Amino acid sequence: MKLMIASDIHGAAGYCRDLLTAHDRENRPRLLLLGDILYHGPRNDLPPAYAPKEVLAMLNARKTELFCVRGNCDGEVDQMVLEFPILADYALLESGGRLIYATHGHHYNTAHLPPLQPGDILLHGHTHVPAWQPFGMDNYYLNPGSVSIPKENTPHGYLLLDGSAFTWKHLDGTVYHTLTV
Repeated sequence: MKLMIASDIHGAAGYCRDLLTAHDRENRPRLLLLGDILYHGPRNDLPPAYAPKEVLAMLNARKTELFCVRGNCDGEVDQMVLEFPILADYALLESGGRLIYATHGHHYNTAHLPPLQPGDILLHGHTHVPAWQPFGMDNYYLNPGSVSIPKENTPHGYLLLDGSAFTWKHLDGTVYHTLTV
């Protein structure tokens, strides 16, 4: 499986444009968005170039390339304007012989685990901080960080999945971490 994964666009049109440019450069058939697509939420400052209507137009133009899970800032009103489904609480993927439980992270996270078996991967956004941490019985917690509002001095970035290999990149394509599980 070859997949690009990103989270927490929060309505930032400039960063969304950069993400879609990266998606073209990476030549991936699908882009998985881990929630918080259009709005910034009450805990975050407005990101630069905050323009949710521009973001929805850019993403709707690529609706066949996207699949998403719902973030804590996503709602039914967002689904009314987006032309691809965003309201699933999680998605299950298989890659490299492992189950990947993809969610936003506000319900299921390392403090409140979904039903994982040994070797499964928990993938979520929400924290705005990239992560690649082993836990449990051969499990991993992975997080792509945030496209628009990274925290703890982390980059605006995304994650690539190639079978059992993961690569974290800045929006400009620079690699800053790799992991094979």
